[in-house]
This record gives sequence, structure tokens and C-alpha cells, in this order.
Amino acid sequence: QVQLVESGGGLVQAGGSLRLSCAASGRTFSQYAMGWFRQAPGKEREFVTAIRWSGGSTYYADSVKGRFTTSRDDAKNRVYLQMNSLKPEDTAVYYCAWKSDPLSSLRASGGYDYWGQGTQVTVSS
Repeated sequence: QVQLVESGGGLVQAGGSLRLSCAASGRTFSQYAMGWFRQAPGKEREFVTAIRWSGGSTYYADSVKGRFTTSRDDAKNRVYLQMNSLKPEDTAVYYCAWKSDPLSSLRASGGYDYWGQGTQVTVSS
């Protein structure tokens, strides 16, 4: 069992920045990657970014490339999502997710084993 706790969401004006954090605890030794997804009202959950735990390779959705950066802290077993140049269309609940399977796509939500409770990000225009 793995527990994930997100923090750092809030309200920000367009053009502003926020940093989300996700702390993982429990049986994390088989961790392959961690990802961030988001879900806006009335829309499906969508991939934002992912980071492989070994090697640190990162992957981004086209909609956030160049504005968002994901990173990890091995010692603290945390991942971060730095969000810059935020736009109103970035408004959503953001979820971190934990993945053990190296074969399924990093961009598919179905390939993740555990999810956090989500944190709201609201960008005003």
C-alpha cells in the first residue's frame, strides 16, 4: 500500500506560479515513476507530466511544455510540480499518482496504482 498526499494548490492570477508537492509513504520500494494528472469540471482526467524514479527522465503534455517542470527528491520521497505562466485553462484538480509497472504508458492514467486525494488549482483571468 502506498499513500500519496498533495499540497500547494490555491488561487493565482493568470501569469502567476504555483508549486505542488506530493509526498509518498508506505511500500514505495517498487516505485517506477510518479505522474501528475489534472481534471477540470466536466472533463476527463488528463496527463500533465511524469518522472521516472530511476534516471529522472521527464515527460510533459504539449499543453504544459515549457511552463511546468516536475522534479523529485529521493531522500524525502517527494515529487514537485512547478507551474509557471499559469493560464485560466490550467484550472483543475491536480492529482499525483504512483506507478510500479514499467510496461504501460506513463501518459495513461490506467497504468498508475495509487492516487492522491487531489489539490485544487484555480487560475483567474
